[in-house]
Amino acid sequence: MVVGLVTWELHLNGCQSLKDKRRIMKSLKDRLHNRFNVSVAETNHQDRWQRAELSCCVVTTDKKHAQSVLSAADGLVGHEPLARVIDSQVSWL
Repeated sequence: MVVGLVTWELHLNGCQSLKDKRRIMKSLKDRLHNRFNVSVAETNHQDRWQRAELSCCVVTTDKKHAQSVLSAADGLVGHEPLARVIDSQVSWL
């Protein structure tokens, strides 16, 4: 069993309230889950308007498959116009 985890630190420039942030984060989490069948959660900075930490996890039997899923997920987050990736980190369990 292979568990891959990627965590992104995001800057949400256009947010003027937590409601704005929730809308953007929900959309991003839903798209990641629906497109790649991964588990996604906001894992830090829940009380900040323009900052977020998003974590995405994939569980599989093949590391190559996990790498391709996390790479594709990273591409989706990287091309999100309402969020700028400040930092990202990949972990394997």
